[in-house]
Amino acid sequence: MAQQAESFRHILETFENQYPDRDYTIEIICPEFTSVCPRTGQPDFGTITITYCPDRLCVELKSLKFYLQAYRNVGIFYEHVTNRILDDLVAVLKPRWMKVVADFRPRGGITTRVSAQYRAETAGS
Repeated sequence: MAQQAESFRHILETFENQYPDRDYTIEIICPEFTSVCPRTGQPDFGTITITYCPDRLCVELKSLKFYLQAYRNVGIFYEHVTNRILDDLVAVLKPRWMKVVADFRPRGGITTRVSAQYRAETAGS
């Protein structure tokens, strides 16, 4: 039986960005993401792409791998897992901006791609 969706935020680790005065982009692709359909219990397979402009912190990749693997037996809808990943990463990293794209494999002849974005509010906005 699938686990209930919970936050795995505590798994994520960071390291200091050595170039905080520069805007640059980090793109991380996880082509082996797995979760479970909360209705059927069937596995869902997809590719998660995380793109962000760091501020003071960057995500440590091994911890990100373990974080994403924690969803393996979790019953969660595509839309929810995409937004949960974004919320957790934003809470830990506080990036300038971030986008998470979850591109799931076909099921029943239907493919689904969910995108969620975050942009830090700037002073005076």
